[in-house]
Amino acid sequence: MFDALSDRLESAWKKLRGQDKISQSNIQDALREVRRALLEADVNLQVVKDFISEVEAKAQGSEVIAGVRPDQQFIKIVYDELVQVMGEENVPLAEVAGQPTIVLMAGLQGTGKTTATAKLALHLRKLDRSCLLVATDVYRPAAIDQLVTLGKQIDVPVFELGSDADPVEIARQGVERGRAEGVNTVIIDTAGRLQIDEDMMAELARIKETVQPQETLLVVDSMTGQEAANLTRTFHEQIGITGAILTKLDGDSRGGAALSVRQISGAPIKFVGVGEKVEALQPFYPDRMASRILGMGDVLTLVEKAQEEIDLADAEKMQEKILTAKFDFTDFLKQLRLLKNMGSLGGIIKMIPGMNKLSDDQLKQGETQLKRCEAMINSMTRQERHDPDLLASSPSRRRRIASGSGYREADVSKLVADFQKMRSLMQQMGQGRMPGMPGMFGGGGMGNANAFAGNRPAAPGWRGYPGDAGTKKKKKEKKKKGFGNL
Repeated sequence: MFDALSDRLESAWKKLRGQDKISQSNIQDALREVRRALLEADVNLQVVKDFISEVEAKAQGSEVIAGVRPDQQFIKIVYDELVQVMGEENVPLAEVAGQPTIVLMAGLQGTGKTTATAKLALHLRKLDRSCLLVATDVYRPAAIDQLVTLGKQIDVPVFELGSDADPVEIARQGVERGRAEGVNTVIIDTAGRLQIDEDMMAELARIKETVQPQETLLVVDSMTGQEAANLTRTFHEQIGITGAILTKLDGDSRGGAALSVRQISGAPIKFVGVGEKVEALQPFYPDRMASRILGMGDVLTLVEKAQEEIDLADAEKMQEKILTAKFDFTDFLKQLRLLKNMGSLGGIIKMIPGMNKLSDDQLKQGETQLKRCEAMINSMTRQERHDPDLLASSPSRRRRIASGSGYREADVSKLVADFQKMRSLMQQMGQGRMPGMPGMFGGGGMGNANAFAGNRPAAPGWRGYPGDAGTKKKKKEKKKKGFGNL
């Protein structure tokens, strides 16, 4: 997501490195790079012009703070302007007390509207809001069946009257059913078209007039770039929408849609789809998105995703096992599956500040390495998983595991040896020591920040100094704060 844009902006910062201050002359090259970056990301031309103008005015009028380099100051100005362009703050979904909140979903075919409808319902369920889905798309073959299937998958009821009923009547009866059952939110999935036409708009207008929704959300494909913003504006002018949902933001998205929608249409982006799974919907936060675009990661979203998957009681138990060297292969497998539930490895890693420079090849290598580990662990007996030392002393067991998993005995031996090193390392950390982090799992460097990326040495900064009292104190604080199982 935004990789090309991030790389381009990185070259802009380099134009100011080594400068004593920001000036009229030295800022022009940096601004030229930012302009190119935005245009290549398919950001609307007028948005680009306004963006560059604002950045230039703020950069020339800013005093460089002592200790802050000009390139750092420039990054801060660009960050603030990105946040401003995308809407400054998250706009939450409406909620009406005492009666169902009605959400009308609109969009063209192929944007992922029906899937986004189910994703939104699941998101609201996590917020303890009960939902009812209403299927009014009677035109697209199997559209109703798709919504029913998704509803079963997320355990949310679906109201439908078949493909022969009038969409307006389906919507009306669906809302009445929601009121009768005391549902918190009714989400209406409407029909899309291959392009905007009079029939589509007229039907949407009739449904909206009948059900009087509190939210009318337009689902747009972020892959269409600035055209997504123009589409949002057209719907807003003809129907009146309260917000947009950008889908497919995990694909080869150049960022133009995210940076253009709010400015061109006036409608806020409320959610973004970041994957095919039904869990892959996130509230849109302009400041977090700006941070991702500038390659600074997104720690807040990462923590929120972790909190959804992690039980705090289990986390404390796992941390205790790790720090006392009782962590076994069963525990490791559990952590691998938890990581999968949080999303793709690449998506998670790039939320960590400083990790945006990892290439796709490195991330794929990490994913492959984790799959190898999982396959070998799955070939172990329960006793072997709970007692890694048993494998260290038994070549015949390692040979059997290698044969069962499809790998070499040497691969299994390395997995066991690296796992024991990791346990020893964690035990030392639990005792207040901070030794150098060894490479883990097939040369994959699982012991350091580049664990998932491949053959990279441990950072020197990881080496602790046991004799330093301040360092000891920091280590104890880190140990208490935990997240030992992440």
